[in-house]
Amino acid sequence: MTGNAQPMVHVVDDDDSVRRSLVSLLEGVGIPVATFPSAEVFLKALRDDTQGCILLDVRMPGMSGLQLQQALRERDVTMPTIILTGHADVPMAVSAMSAGAAGFVEKPFHPQELLDRIHDCLEADSRQAALRAERRQARDALARLSSREQEVLRQLVTGKPSKLIASALGISEKTVDVHRSNLMRKTGTRSVAELMRIWFLIHPVEEQMEPPSPPQRIG
Repeated sequence: MTGNAQPMVHVVDDDDSVRRSLVSLLEGVGIPVATFPSAEVFLKALRDDTQGCILLDVRMPGMSGLQLQQALRERDVTMPTIILTGHADVPMAVSAMSAGAAGFVEKPFHPQELLDRIHDCLEADSRQAALRAERRQARDALARLSSREQEVLRQLVTGKPSKLIASALGISEKTVDVHRSNLMRKTGTRSVAELMRIWFLIHPVEEQMEPPSPPQRIG
């Protein structure tokens, strides 16, 4: 995703009255919104740089909300999704949450509670878009390095001093220092700490990641 598109709420619901109600609510508070009468129409309109969040009816003719979720995962679309559901479809909405939805709203929904959750989802997507942009820049920076420079970087991020790196790679300390200088020049960094940040953006330490927040029910 390029992150160039304007973040907005994407309403996917086959009920005309629901779509009109949501457009009125969202436009009334200045939130951009686009509506789609089916999952198929939404998928056709979806672009790689689409940002925002999705309000998704769980039960629709043709492709269901659950099937759309699967299709979005296959396309690596990470926009937060809020499931819209009738009371009878709550078990299906719970299944959607288990598949990654951010929460679900029972119709008729409370406007302010829905708006609060939409704001949370838009902010979450904005943070993810910024992280994706950082990772793209990090990949571009690392791609400019020679194979030897990448070997030196792998050693640097473990905290080894130049003497140990030189011993591990069979080169002199002076050569290690030259490579470190080239690393910083090519990546636009000014310290080993900045080099480490670039490295771990692409090679995250899984055990240091915070567990995701549990999905929330709205309404």
